[in-house]
Amino acid sequence: MLAFTNSNEKQTPTIVGAGCNVKGNIKTDHTVQIHGTVHGDVSAETIVIGRGGSVIGNIKANTLFLHGKIEGDASVNYVNVFSNAKMVGTLYYKTINITGNTGLECKLAKIKEEKK
Repeated sequence: MLAFTNSNEKQTPTIVGAGCNVKGNIKTDHTVQIHGTVHGDVSAETIVIGRGGSVIGNIKANTLFLHGKIEGDASVNYVNVFSNAKMVGTLYYKTINITGNTGLECKLAKIKEEKK
């Protein structure tokens, strides 16, 4: 589980716990787990929004695991959308995986691959 680290690990995840309400932006090169509410933009290598988690702002990440709710735009390379997920805004993605009946009310926009 990402929530447990030891002294040998160089990357510690940022965790917004259930019941926690953060006002402001979060930016990291590592992982962010959101189980509470963030009122602001979130930028990270990997973002996990848990079932009770929500972001009211924009998302930028390499990988997004969406179980909870986003009110804003998201720009990601890889996204996994799970059955309880809800999103309003535009989801910009390279690869998407949707599991189950989600509450997506967003525009989907595939990011075009750059020609080499």
